[in-house]
Amino acid sequence: MNAVEKEEKVLCIKRTDLPPPWVAETAVIEMTAESFISALEAAPFHWIARSEAEADPVYKQLIPYVLLQTIDGLHTGCYRRSGTEQRLHDFWSVGIGGHINQNDCGTGEHSLSTIVKNGMEREMSEEFCSSQEESHTVFLGVINEEITAVGHVHLGLVYRVHIGDIAGIVPGEELDAFTWIETERVFQKPLELWSKLALKLSR
Repeated sequence: MNAVEKEEKVLCIKRTDLPPPWVAETAVIEMTAESFISALEAAPFHWIARSEAEADPVYKQLIPYVLLQTIDGLHTGCYRRSGTEQRLHDFWSVGIGGHINQNDCGTGEHSLSTIVKNGMEREMSEEFCSSQEESHTVFLGVINEEITAVGHVHLGLVYRVHIGDIAGIVPGEELDAFTWIETERVFQKPLELWSKLALKLSR
């Protein structure tokens, strides 16, 4: 098997198959998970080698982006970017997540809703050494920005997870300097643009 065959293939949808408001220069669109799936019911999705997708704005890569907040909403998990995406280094983020790949299809149903859910849950399990079972996940909506090179080829699917006991959350190594910050003070950090947009959905 050559390097191209081994490369991760990520879930993408053609920009022209997305509702136009979703791909505005900046977009923050509140909706339910059901509304999100319904809007894409007729849109085919594609599995594209990640290196190709990163350089092709014809497609948008779907990225689950999960906010961790205490049940009362007063504190939000925040970390410094230092992972594989060099373009985001030195920014702070409130979003946990990453690409959806073909492994997220599982062995059963291959619907878009199932694949996205599997991808979101896999990313969460990869980013945390341990976490508590008593948490509540809600889909908040879609974010987009065409200002940065990263944003131009990605579409954010924003979730919020309410955490009952923050002591039960143990971040992995990629979540550099992970800490809980008073939500009203998060903007004092040099946040990546997606974090600023996603926080608008969590208010």
